[in-house]
Amino acid sequence: MARVLRIDIIDGWYHITNRGLDRRPIFDDDRDYGHFLELLGEMHERYAVRVHAYVLMTNHYHLLIQTPEANASRAMQWLNVSYSLWYNCRHNRVGPLYQGRFKSVLIEGNGAWVLEACFYLHLNPIRVRGLGLDKRGRQVEGRGLRAPGAEQVRARLERLRGYRWSSYRAYAGYGPKVEWLDTGEVLRRSGGRERLRRRIENYVKQELSEDEFGAMKARLLLGSRVFLEAMKRRVSRVSKEQPDRRVLEHHAPFDRIVSLVETERGGKWALFCNRHGDEGRDMVLYLARKRSGLTLKGIGELAGGLDYKATGKAVERFSRRLKVDARLMQQTNKCLRQLSLVET
Repeated sequence: MARVLRIDIIDGWYHITNRGLDRRPIFDDDRDYGHFLELLGEMHERYAVRVHAYVLMTNHYHLLIQTPEANASRAMQWLNVSYSLWYNCRHNRVGPLYQGRFKSVLIEGNGAWVLEACFYLHLNPIRVRGLGLDKRGRQVEGRGLRAPGAEQVRARLERLRGYRWSSYRAYAGYGPKVEWLDTGEVLRRSGGRERLRRRIENYVKQELSEDEFGAMKARLLLGSRVFLEAMKRRVSRVSKEQPDRRVLEHHAPFDRIVSLVETERGGKWALFCNRHGDEGRDMVLYLARKRSGLTLKGIGELAGGLDYKATGKAVERFSRRLKVDARLMQQTNKCLRQLSLVET
């Protein structure tokens, strides 16, 4: 089996995940959770890794880290081996604890990409079936087929705010911060504690669309086109047998998106790109947000100099239209399927 492609860079940002073998628990009780956090603190000391966020779930974990010394692979290997040995000894078991090597998404350090990763990570405790936010539940609510009741929203907020094994409590001011957790950079980028808390909790209240947090579906890289191209050049000598190398091509070029929408609408981009509220223009912006890997600012610039706020509003407006317009949903899904063909 080919090994997962790793890209270790100086000062790199990574979203790291790992899951228990056969989806079995890797944390059985508070002592397990606590020891993993102790090891996170030790990893910070040993490898100078900056830990910006974490969420520990029953059978998997998520981390947002930064590596000034380009050593994500070594640091994570130490963490996983150390915890596995300790866990097996404590619970009198043998064999692998995890289903495989950890997965990592290398994130562009500039722009809003780091914030998207942080928001996505912190929402994991509530994205569960019991709260109606598993994959199917999110799809149903995202299409406007069901709205959460007041009690359900309250339960989601209580879970988010009270979940002990997440760094969200420290970010939002609901709990203390451990010494090794670095919250300063994310809080600075998000505009402070109150704005970060409001944005994440607005999602819980369904005031943000699911698309706001869709970018983390990427399996290897998250960033702008320039960043993706730079990383592609960096790994160009990697064996073609590495399956994850092909995921670098997942983000579709803006002109490819425009071409698909032109074909679907039967008209040229130049004829509708400057029409405020035009469904063709908004479809391009929506698809670019879903598949290009560009920031709202980057999409707006390519779309003729739109302000990033106007771009964001157009995307939200189009998302709402999709919920009530079956024809438009069909056209959009057709474009999405064609754009997805570049991922293998």
